[in-house]
Amino acid sequence: MGGTGPAPWRRAGVVAALMLAAFTFNTTENLPVGLLALMADDLRVSLAAVGALVTGYGLTVALASLPLAQVTRSVPRRYLLVGILGLLAVASWASALGGVSYGVLLAARVVTALAQAVFWSVMGPVAVGLFPPERRGRVIGMLSVGGSLATVAGVPAGTWLGGHTDWRTPFVMLGVLALVSLVTIAALLPTSRPQDGHAAYGAAPDRRGFRVVLAVTALSVTGAFAGFTYVVAFLDEVSGFGASAVSAVLFAFGGAALAGVAVAGPLLDRFPRATLTVPVAAQTVALLGLWATGHVPVASVLLIMVLGASVSTVFMATQTQVLRVAPGRTETALAANSAAYNVGIAAGALLGGALLPVVGVRGTFLAGGLWSAAALMVQTRPARARRGAGIRRWRTSADL
Repeated sequence: MGGTGPAPWRRAGVVAALMLAAFTFNTTENLPVGLLALMADDLRVSLAAVGALVTGYGLTVALASLPLAQVTRSVPRRYLLVGILGLLAVASWASALGGVSYGVLLAARVVTALAQAVFWSVMGPVAVGLFPPERRGRVIGMLSVGGSLATVAGVPAGTWLGGHTDWRTPFVMLGVLALVSLVTIAALLPTSRPQDGHAAYGAAPDRRGFRVVLAVTALSVTGAFAGFTYVVAFLDEVSGFGASAVSAVLFAFGGAALAGVAVAGPLLDRFPRATLTVPVAAQTVALLGLWATGHVPVASVLLIMVLGASVSTVFMATQTQVLRVAPGRTETALAANSAAYNVGIAAGALLGGALLPVVGVRGTFLAGGLWSAAALMVQTRPARARRGAGIRRWRTSADL
């Protein structure tokens, strides 16, 4: 699928469909957060039980990503994506059935999470395989915009729609979006063997570099969510914002996340080191800054926006690096990075929860900043010296 691949309009259509699918998956994953009270009342369960629909979703993706990547590695990507999006559509509509029980809803969430676990591992290779190798980073940046829009527009719009109609209505609409993506990919994506094309393998395989990327992903995400999981309490107790102002600050966070991926995406191929190192450093500064100056409202808003821009960009940059240094098939490597990301979310929430009664909500941001600093150290520490042609030279893991 290189330069002799599909016509430009077909490639653009496939990328647009994958962006829409990423938007739909991310919105589906986090939508119960916005509909928490409505769903709990209707299903007659506790708020914690509805919250478990989000936590369990992430854990399912973390546990299933690698095994499913191995099981599906030989399935042609056109057929695999059609099947995945079909599951997303059916599970979304099953969630919206009148009188659906909590158990059925939980089962639908598990099915969707399994589909998402496969989607994240194949989305990147499929998209970048349609374009020349030197455009890998730019294509990943475009896909990341689709995923980031879920935070800025998808969840808020779903929350608004659910509040003005019924909590099931947004799930019906998400099923429709999944169907649109399915039909577009079925019509435009060529059928080929997964192992064909440059995107099936890393451009510069490096086993040690791959381990560094995974470590940076896990550490940075753990740091981010150690604090951000409790950001609403932080903005209330430390920054002194009211409920309406908190919503505005969170919207600013989402807008900054979208801006971050939009700005960094085109730079991934030209500046691979900076587009990973800079956002990890910015995340560290933002978390430590919130701990130190979060009581100042203006500083709090600005630092929350820096955090949004950096968190979204870190994952996008690590995905691009995985495509470059993957020691084997890229879908397996991307599945490992997705698993590391979701493990980081769960670990960060658990870390923050354990520290909350000891150090308070402000202290969770200090802990998050220290974990992020550890990720920065892993990213920039000197690697093992290598000898070649009689010349001793050092390279750093920042060369990723």
